[in-house]
Amino acid sequence: MALRNLDIDLLRCFVTIADTASFTRAGERLGRTQSAISLQLKRLEEQVGRTLFLRSPRSLSITPDGERLIGPARQILRLHDATVAEMFEPDIAGSVRIGVPEDFATAHLPGVLAAFTQAHPLVELEVTCDLTLNLLDRFHAGHFDLAMVKRQPTLERQEGVRVWREPLVWVARDWQSAADFARVPLVVSPEPCVYRKRATEALDAMGRPWRVAYTSTSLAGSLSAVRAGLGITVLPLEMVPANLAAVGEDAGLPPLYDTEIALIEAPGLSDTAHLLAQHIIAALERGA
Repeated sequence: MALRNLDIDLLRCFVTIADTASFTRAGERLGRTQSAISLQLKRLEEQVGRTLFLRSPRSLSITPDGERLIGPARQILRLHDATVAEMFEPDIAGSVRIGVPEDFATAHLPGVLAAFTQAHPLVELEVTCDLTLNLLDRFHAGHFDLAMVKRQPTLERQEGVRVWREPLVWVARDWQSAADFARVPLVVSPEPCVYRKRATEALDAMGRPWRVAYTSTSLAGSLSAVRAGLGITVLPLEMVPANLAAVGEDAGLPPLYDTEIALIEAPGLSDTAHLLAQHIIAALERGA
């Protein structure tokens, strides 16, 4: 049987449509017309013999076959772009300003950024950690090229590309620290904070009283307060330290929604910043 080859440009078109959820925005990003984007997708669907998107005048959704292709397509593009960079752009340089929530920067991002800087040693990364709502304000004010922000999963169109999703859990020193209080003592970040809002809304919906027992601007400070038994906090499941306990309904606490991390890109992004964005998307998708 003759070997089949997938066209890199068609795969890039497919991934960009998936990332932007729009033929028009995909065309803007790739410098092509909407009709050209539609034609490229049609050609790819003919190559793979599968429908990759369901389209209507008001909606665009990826099919199960599209979901099967999206991961391998990102890996192919990542390897292709890394090879091109190695052969034709060995001296890619410049600075990239990126804003990231502190907990995500601590847990998941160091290895991703280290791999990028090893491949492109002349690139300077300026990473700023802050609360999501502050990051969004500063991003829209032009302070960042890229921003990674926490958000609640929803079916509605949202800004940016989802790069990570995981469940949130209540975290306490032990079960007793969460269960034996008339008013739940919370260890939280200052407002505005997505996790703080998620915790208080869940407790309010359950009808369980709460109070802010400790406020810290850093993840380390919050964890120290929880270890000391000052209260409980909310964290992604993978970030729960081994010496603390994830608690829930057994302690009379309500379930929490999953959290997402989205990557958003500023208009007029430099080639260097766009290359970093694609590297982050591909790397985190493999780990999510």
